[in-house]
Amino acid sequence: MEYIGFMCGEDGLKLSDCVSAREAGRENLGAELPVAVYRLLEYSFREELVERFGKEEQVKIFRGAGYRAGGFFARNYLDLTLEMSQFIAQLQRRLEEMKIGVLRVEETEEDTGKMVLTISEDADCSGLPPRGETVCNYDEGFLAGVLTAYTGKPYGAIEVNCWATGDRVCRFKAEVQHKE
Repeated sequence: MEYIGFMCGEDGLKLSDCVSAREAGRENLGAELPVAVYRLLEYSFREELVERFGKEEQVKIFRGAGYRAGGFFARNYLDLTLEMSQFIAQLQRRLEEMKIGVLRVEETEEDTGKMVLTISEDADCSGLPPRGETVCNYDEGFLAGVLTAYTGKPYGAIEVNCWATGDRVCRFKAEVQHKE
């Protein structure tokens, strides 16, 4: 089935166009969706991408989308001028307010920028049965996008523990990526 874009002759919908619309058009239902609806979207995309392009490309696409969203989120919902501890506190509040998850910082190395972060109660995987692999590739990109937007340095984040691996939180190692 061929899809014909709704904005003919243009590049189509942009993230900034869709997010800025906020709750317009949902006067009765409001802005919130059940986690099951979010997972229906996420995991159907995941399956479709794996079938079409393979697991490795699916992971890259999810990380890339998360990175894009994280940068947008940081620039539009956070004060990037705060010092680090205030910025992290603000990020924690916003993630909880928007019901994205509960962020905690376990470790930071100020001189290198390395961090270990956990997110509990996240929409991606909290409550899933163990599947033997991490699944929060979108969150990896999201955290990297937020940290890159805040620091101006190219961050990467990798999930090292996940609810889907039997853990009770998702744990991410984040650090500045150096070109080789």
